[in-house]
Amino acid sequence: MVREPVAADRYLTLAELLQHGPLAGVTTYGPADRTVDVRAVRIADHLDALDELQPHTAVVLTGVAASAAWTIEMALRKAWEHAAACVVVARGAGNAESAADLAERLGVPLVVVVGSALDAAVRIASAVAQPEAGRTALLATAARRITAAGPRPVRIVSALHAVLPSTDVALVAPSGEVIAGRSAALDAGAVGVRVEVPDPEGGPLAVLAASSRSRVAGWESTVREVLGLAVAPLTAWAARERLTSERLGLHASGLLVELVDRGGAAPTPQDQEQGQDQGRHPAPEQEPGPAEERDPLLLQAVALGWPVRGPFVVYVVRPAEQDRGAALLASWWSRTGPGGPLVAYQGCWVAWERQDDLPSARDPLARAGEKLRAALVHPSLLVPLAGAVAGPATDLAGLGPVLADAVAAVSVTRPGTVVRADRTGPEQLLAAVPRDVLRGPAESLLAALLEADRDGSLLRTLAAVLDVATPSAAAARLGVHRNTVTARVERLRALGCDPEDPSLRLALHLACRVLLDDPSGGPSTS
Repeated sequence: MVREPVAADRYLTLAELLQHGPLAGVTTYGPADRTVDVRAVRIADHLDALDELQPHTAVVLTGVAASAAWTIEMALRKAWEHAAACVVVARGAGNAESAADLAERLGVPLVVVVGSALDAAVRIASAVAQPEAGRTALLATAARRITAAGPRPVRIVSALHAVLPSTDVALVAPSGEVIAGRSAALDAGAVGVRVEVPDPEGGPLAVLAASSRSRVAGWESTVREVLGLAVAPLTAWAARERLTSERLGLHASGLLVELVDRGGAAPTPQDQEQGQDQGRHPAPEQEPGPAEERDPLLLQAVALGWPVRGPFVVYVVRPAEQDRGAALLASWWSRTGPGGPLVAYQGCWVAWERQDDLPSARDPLARAGEKLRAALVHPSLLVPLAGAVAGPATDLAGLGPVLADAVAAVSVTRPGTVVRADRTGPEQLLAAVPRDVLRGPAESLLAALLEADRDGSLLRTLAAVLDVATPSAAAARLGVHRNTVTARVERLRALGCDPEDPSLRLALHLACRVLLDDPSGGPSTS
C-alpha cells in the first residue's frame, strides 16, 4: 500500500513528524533529527515489497518483514539503497532494538512505535497527505511552550530550541552580541531567518536569529512563524524590565536625596517624636545595634546593595543629552563602570565606591580618575559623557558635600573628559561660559600681543608659561629651547603681558584659553 499526497508544494519533514506530528513520543534509533521530507508511506509485510521503493518513503514493516531482527536489518539496508525516509516497526516485533547500530551506521532512522504498526501507517499517511496539519500542531506546541516559559529570554529561546529540530536560535542585540541562545544561529552558511523584536516604544530591541541545517522547502517559513510567536513575550519582558528599572531608579534617587539631606545619620529620638507629631510613622523601636539595623533609610540602602560604610570615592557622570541614556548608562556601568551603585542625582548620575586602602593611598583620586576615564572610552558606551571624581567621604554622613563638589566639577567639564573636583582649573571653568561672551574682552586684553604676534608663537608661549611652573617645562611643552622661552617672556612683558604679575595672571590665563581653544578662528594650538 502506498499513500502519496495528491498535491503538495511543501512536504512534512521527518523531524517534524517525529517531534510534533502523529509519531511524537516514539523511540528512534539513528538520526532522529533528520530533515528529509516524507512524501509517501509504504506498508511492507514481505521483504520483496521493498525492491521497488521510491525515495522519501516511510517504510512500515508488518507481518514477515517485522518478524525477526535479521528481517528488520534487511529492511534498513533496502531503505538505505532506495533513499527512503525511515523504517517504522512496532515495539516488540522482531527485537527491533538489536538493529539500532545498523540504523546509526546507515543513517536511516528506525522508528519504534507503541501499538499497531498499521495504526502508525494510517497516521503517517494522513500527515503526509496534509502537511499543514503537522505544522499547525508544531505551532500549537510552540505557543504552549513559549507561554509556559514566561517573559524570560533564556527560557523562551530554550523553548524555541525544543520545538525547532536541527535549528539554532539566538536573541541578538543591535550591537550583534548574543543575549541568549547559540552563537551558531549567526552562521552565514546555513539557512537563516531573522525576526525583528521591537521594544515597548516600537524601536529596535533585538533580533531573533535562527539558522537551520534543513534544506526542505517550506521549513524557513515554518521557523519564521514559530519565531514570531516569541516576539510578544520578549517585548513584554523588555517593558517589564524598563518599568522595574524606572521604578527602582526613582526610588533610588529619592532615597539618596533623603540620605544626603539629613547628612546620612540615623534619625534621633527627637526626630522620631517630631515625625509622630506630624502624623508620620516613625521607625519601630528596636534593640540597639548597627545603624543600618535600626534606621529604615539605611535598611533600604542595604537592600539596594549600596555601600553604607566608607571611606568612599565618588564618581559623577553627566550625559551630553539629558533626555537619553538611562537604560544604556545602567547597562554600561554594570559592565565597565569603576564600581558602586549608579543613581540619578541633580541632573547627573553618581556612584560611590568603598576604598579599603583609601586612608593610606598616596593619591586615590588619581586612581579613581583613571578608572572612570577608561570606562568613558569603552565601546559599550553609546552616550557622550563628562566625568568627575571626588573624595574621600568617610561615610554616608559625609557623602553630601563630596557629591556637591563632584556635581559642580562635572557641570563645567566637557564630554569625553574626567576632572578631579579638587583640581578644577581654568579650562574646566571656561567650559561653562559661552565663548562668544569672553572673546571680545580677551582680544581687548591681548590687543598689543595679537598685533605683534604674526605666527601665534607669543600667545602659545604665554599660555604654556601660565600652565606650567617653570620656563624649562614650558620649553618642553612647546618643543623649543629654554632660552627661546626666556626671550619670548621678555617680549611679552614689553607688550604689557607679564605672566608673573599677580593682578593679571588669571585674566591672561583665561584670555589665552579662550583664543587658543576658540574654533571660530582663534590661533591654532598646533
